[in-house]
Amino acid sequence: MTILLVDDNQVNLFVIEKILNNAGYNDCVSLTSAQELFDYLQLDGPSNVFHHVDLILLDIMMPQIDGLEACRRIKANERFKDIPIIFVTALDDKNKLAQALDLGGTDYITKPIDKVELLARIRVALRLKAELDWHTQHEKKIQYELDLATHVQRSLLSSPLKENNIQVEVSYLPSFNLAGDMYYWHKINDHRYAVILLDMMGHGISASLLCMFISSVLREAIKQIVDPVEVVKELNRYMAQLHHEKESMPYYFTAIYLVVDTEEKTIEYVNSGHPHGYALIDEENLVPLDQGSTAIGFFEEIKVEKQILHYEKDVQIILFTDGLLEAIAPDEFEGEEIMKKMAQQKWKGSQIIIDELLPKEQQINQSDDMCLVLLQTHIE
Repeated sequence: MTILLVDDNQVNLFVIEKILNNAGYNDCVSLTSAQELFDYLQLDGPSNVFHHVDLILLDIMMPQIDGLEACRRIKANERFKDIPIIFVTALDDKNKLAQALDLGGTDYITKPIDKVELLARIRVALRLKAELDWHTQHEKKIQYELDLATHVQRSLLSSPLKENNIQVEVSYLPSFNLAGDMYYWHKINDHRYAVILLDMMGHGISASLLCMFISSVLREAIKQIVDPVEVVKELNRYMAQLHHEKESMPYYFTAIYLVVDTEEKTIEYVNSGHPHGYALIDEENLVPLDQGSTAIGFFEEIKVEKQILHYEKDVQIILFTDGLLEAIAPDEFEGEEIMKKMAQQKWKGSQIIIDELLPKEQQINQSDDMCLVLLQTHIE
């Protein structure tokens, strides 16, 4: 445990160090000026080279650089801002002492030094420092785990799909590192592709954990089941298993699940309580994807109906989550009208649509996750 004593008076340094040594604080470093303090800390040096310091006892009245300025510089430095500083002063100026505390000082003690008071204030400051260090380490651990969870969640998202007969692209803008929106697509065979976009209740850590759970379930379900109705029922069965009798609100998510057959030129889909996307069929017929079932997981048993659309030449499908609607317009119906107009146009990429809907500065720091999926088939 290292305590720095900073005072331009050698007698004061001797007295304080003697008191501390007798109390068992043996690792004390005496410095006679603020500049010596800066040099010891290597205040302006490399960020990876510095002494560990637990407490600074700092005199206010010193020549050249006083204790107030020294405190201001230390607290402005990210590496040292958490070191507690106790001011030691002969001043009886309440305004000066208030300024010292406003600059980040932890406490103060007046001269002549009272041994009992000094040691008591040091114990309080060191106890606060120990608690702060614990919280800092705990926050670092949590941040590491969040970063790892974010990496795992992002790895579960599908890469853009670009093949001769179909392509799928996405704009994915989570409001937090961990998100409640998820998208996934799977190539069933050479001409059939399954695509899902879902929005879990809430957002952040709990929603992302549920997303990762349902992603695992979904991947297994698609390998064994193709029909959208049966896939949605399977997802609902797993979500129902998460319900707890003491919880009044079940876990649930909205989703659009569809299967595109580029050989038969069909789209089979189920909309489970999700904002309806749009299918632009043969560049002239705009169809809302608004039929299917209630949200997945809201009830133990749900009635699911699929719709089948046909196209002759090609189809463009735009899917999105409600976070995007909320971002582009204050009114939900206004947002839907804007999306409808966008869906009537032929697009070359999902990011282009997002950029047309929202300026770059509005695409960040949104209150909800935003996701937009663009699927396009091609004439073979």
